[in-house]
Amino acid sequence: MSTQQAGRQGRRKAATRAALVAAATNQLAEGRPHASIQEITEAADVGFGSFYNHFSSKEELFDAAVSETLDAHAQVLARAAQGIDDLAERLAVGVRASGRLQRQLPEMSKVILHHGTTVLTREHGLVARAREDLSAGVVTGRFVSADPGLSFMLAGGALLGLLQWLEDNPEADAGLATDQLVENLLTMLGLPPSEARALATSHLPASLGA
Repeated sequence: MSTQQAGRQGRRKAATRAALVAAATNQLAEGRPHASIQEITEAADVGFGSFYNHFSSKEELFDAAVSETLDAHAQVLARAAQGIDDLAERLAVGVRASGRLQRQLPEMSKVILHHGTTVLTREHGLVARAREDLSAGVVTGRFVSADPGLSFMLAGGALLGLLQWLEDNPEADAGLATDQLVENLLTMLGLPPSEARALATSHLPASLGA
C-alpha cells in the first residue's frame, strides 16, 4: 500500500469513528442510552460491520462520547481561564463558564448530566485538573478543607445539580444562578464572603456571556 493510499484509508477510518462518536453523543443528549448499535450506525450513516472496526461494544462507544464531550468542555474552560494563576479565581471562572455553557451548548450539558456523578471520578482531563487544583489550593492555604476529595465531590455535585436545574428551567438566568453557586462554593472553601462575591461577579470573556 502506498503512502497516499494509507493516508486516505487513515482519514476514512478517522471519519467513520468521528461519525460514530457524534451519533452516540446525540443519542445520549436525547436521553437514549439504550439505542441499539444498528440505530447508532444508521444515525452515523456507516455500515453496521464498520462498528467493530472501531469499538468492541456500545458501552465503549458511549464512554468515548462522554470522554470527548468532557475534553471539548475542558478546552472551552482552558481558554476562559488562560493566564489565571490564582486557584480560587480559576475555580470561579471554570464553574461560571460551565453554567453558561448549559445555554450555549445544551447537548454538551445533557451528555454530562446523563452520566451524573460518575463523571466526577474520571482520572484524566477536566475532572482530574479540577481535583488537582482544589487539592493544591488546600495545600497552599488558598482553600480550607479537612477532606479535599470530599470537597471536590460536593462542589462537583452542586455544579451537576445546577446544570440539571437550568435544564428544567429554561427561562432562568443561567449567569445569575451560576454566580450565586460560585459565591457559595468559594465561601464553603474558606474564602471571606466579600472576596467570594467579588470573584463570582468579576468580568468574564465576552464569548461566555454576561
